Amino acid sequence: MPTPTLSQRGLNSPPSPIRSLAAKAQGAVDRGVNVLFMNIGQPDIATPREMIDAYHAWDEQVLAYAPSDGYREYREQLAGYYNNLLRESGNSVTADDIMVTVGGSEALLFTFAAVTDPGDSILVIEPFYTNYAGYANMLGLGVDAVTTTPEDGYDIDLAKVEAAITPSTRAMVIPSPGNPTGVVLSEEQLDGLAELCRTHGLFYISDEVYREFVYDMPEGTLAPSILSRPGTEDLAIVIDSVSKRYSACGARIGCLVTRNTNLRQAALHFGQARLSPATVDQYAAMGALKTPHSYFKDVVEEYTARRNVLVEGLNSIGITCAKPKGAFYIAVALPVEDAEAFSEWMVEEFTLDNDSLCVAPLNGFYHTPGLGRNEIRMAYVLEQDKLKRCVQILEAALEAWKKK
Repeated sequence: MPTPTLSQRGLNSPPSPIRSLAAKAQGAVDRGVNVLFMNIGQPDIATPREMIDAYHAWDEQVLAYAPSDGYREYREQLAGYYNNLLRESGNSVTADDIMVTVGGSEALLFTFAAVTDPGDSILVIEPFYTNYAGYANMLGLGVDAVTTTPEDGYDIDLAKVEAAITPSTRAMVIPSPGNPTGVVLSEEQLDGLAELCRTHGLFYISDEVYREFVYDMPEGTLAPSILSRPGTEDLAIVIDSVSKRYSACGARIGCLVTRNTNLRQAALHFGQARLSPATVDQYAAMGALKTPHSYFKDVVEEYTARRNVLVEGLNSIGITCAKPKGAFYIAVALPVEDAEAFSEWMVEEFTLDNDSLCVAPLNGFYHTPGLGRNEIRMAYVLEQDKLKRCVQILEAALEAWKKK
């Protein structure tokens, strides 16, 4: 009898470099090692009380399906949040422009599926959030990559973006603030990228889950949204999530926002196939929207301080890096040839007074083979004293690695 075979897409799906060391790090924990985790963007900031209280207040007799596009009450409240964001631009959205998803990840998957066919490609700026490539592979898509480097602060060159567009490119997907680089796009850059999309008939998928986390700017400054830019009604799709904004990664509530009615309808068809987003978590997300401004003020101040501690610490041990402008990640080049091998060794074999460090090798954040081999991503989601300890561990590990 013939043996069933797996799809090549499944077999060749890229592993997550963010979680690739999880098993090795857990092995170290099981051996009694104190591992400091900087590989995953899991904030340690307390989830807003308004969200937690909403969970406690939920009291229904039946835990029922939600509508496939999410509760209208929640979508109306989300529209209010976005319209407050957009008020100075004169643009607006309605509840009917929003679809609630199972985290921002499902919003990405549905959007990719709605704007491409197998054999098409998406354009990314490398290094990039690895799920972009994972979902592209799942859907049989190619990836067109524009390379940025630590030397230029991972800045985006519009001419290079246009040169990377191919006949199969259907959309560009760019986060701002960026993961893993912390780059924040200006309004002028957004306008330039949107113009490229109009010229070449592309969709602009804007991953904005770190919108509130912008540093060295006046209090209350948010990263500019593609929704605020003129002439983007048909081409712009925003990917969003409660995960980072409210330190609620386990809630798994996200959304996609688009004023393109045909695109939203296509995404809704996918949503109907998976039935519905989570019920109780949507009520909790409604509670989260009541979070006071003071919460974000404190969070931004804390992340700014953490970023400064980490950057200054890295610079003090000879690792040159600029201060990220947003999100809570930093991508840095190490004085090693193979950052992946170094990172694995660090969690498997190295300790400093029984402390070790887990980071994310950056080669998996690149599409172009061979790039990022000496780079890592560090998530500054730990308290400041712990970040100082992370730098001490990294310095000692690099010294020990040189002697191997």
